[in-house]
Amino acid sequence: MSSWVNENSVSFFQLFCIKVIKTGRIPQHIAFIMDGNRRYAKKASVDKKTGHYRGFDKLSETLKWCLDLGIPEVTVYAFSIENFKRGEDEVEALMDLARDKFQRLLEEMFERIQQFFYLFNSDQIRDWGVRVHVAGRLSLLPSDLRSLVSEVMLATKNNNKLRLNIAYAYTGRDEISRAASHIIDGVKNNEITADDIDDELISQSMELGEAELLVRTSGEVRLSDFMLWQLSDTVLYFTDVLWPEFSIWNLLAAIIHFQRHAPPIKPDKELDSRKETFLEHLENKRWQELAKNVS
Repeated sequence: MSSWVNENSVSFFQLFCIKVIKTGRIPQHIAFIMDGNRRYAKKASVDKKTGHYRGFDKLSETLKWCLDLGIPEVTVYAFSIENFKRGEDEVEALMDLARDKFQRLLEEMFERIQQFFYLFNSDQIRDWGVRVHVAGRLSLLPSDLRSLVSEVMLATKNNNKLRLNIAYAYTGRDEISRAASHIIDGVKNNEITADDIDDELISQSMELGEAELLVRTSGEVRLSDFMLWQLSDTVLYFTDVLWPEFSIWNLLAAIIHFQRHAPPIKPDKELDSRKETFLEHLENKRWQELAKNVS
């Protein structure tokens, strides 16, 4: 998955610094608002499309750093529903970027699967991949991109090296409204009762889980309708650096900031069997919808 995880982005000294940082508490879920691609393009005198592609390259590097740090889950804000209001050329360029990267991911997966069957080594199959989850209103995407995104999610569902959540055609308020709609349907279908509805059920009905650390680049200090439900106890870290210029030192500074300000770890809450069954049905419905998108 070289197009998604840059395998050669850490020097010996940087790796040493990572090991030092890992002696402290490491966030188990980090979210990024990758802001500044357009300003970077203007600064570097390149077109906006190039700025967005360099932003993706930076995500590839950042995923490798997160793997080295032992962070098992990363969420990135890639495309807001509000971004559809941008110029037609820029929106289409962003859609083309998504098509290109998801298609490359599928091609690389196919090549590696062939290699694994040739080597007859099932242990490697479990180790190589990143699980990709795209959160958002996929119905807003062009049909070919929606099919491609669904195919990638289905193809990577059993990978366990790192979970990469990509918020695409997404806003936090839309995610909350969709979760509420699922819960209402659950009550109507007698899967759960109104008395079952609490903050934990709502949290579990969301597409994205709670993040321990949020990093936003480019100097903006707002959430921009991102993960509004999930960030109530999250440590926030804002930096002036533009996303394509984000470095491992910026990431390590964010981790140190987290270590200084992190709240106590909350114990997991247990759900009763009725809620568990409802959530299992909801998850199965989501996978079924993805399968329909690629059929």
